[in-house]
Amino acid sequence: MPVNMSDDEFDAAVTDALDLIPPELAAKIENVAVFVEESYQPEPWEDPNTVLLGLYEGIPLTERGGEPWAMPDRITLYKGPILEICQTPQDVVEQVTVTVVHEVAHHFGISDETLHRLGWG
Repeated sequence: MPVNMSDDEFDAAVTDALDLIPPELAAKIENVAVFVEESYQPEPWEDPNTVLLGLYEGIPLTERGGEPWAMPDRITLYKGPILEICQTPQDVVEQVTVTVVHEVAHHFGISDETLHRLGWG
C-alpha cells in the first residue's frame, strides 16, 4: 500500500536529502533548481507508460563550456511514483535520498550505468 504524505512532509524529505550532500560538494552545485511534481508526463516520443522517480535536465558540469546564457539546470522529484513504491515514511525518506543523490550525480556528469553499479540506481 502506498504511503500517504503531505506536500510539506515530502518537501522536508527533499530538503533533508539535499542537506546530506557534503558541503565541499554542495559548494560546486551551481545554477540548479530543485522541484517536486506529482508525476512525470512522458514526451510524445516516449512510451506513454514511462514512470520516473526523478529527472535531471541540464548541462552536466563535465560538459559545460562557461556559457553565460545557460538556463538553470533542473532536478525534479516525482512524489506520486516515490510514494507508490514505498511502504513506510522511512522508506520515502530513503528513496528521496537515493533519488536526490542520483539526480545530483547527473549534474556532475555521472552516468546511469555508473550510478547503478555503485548502488545509487
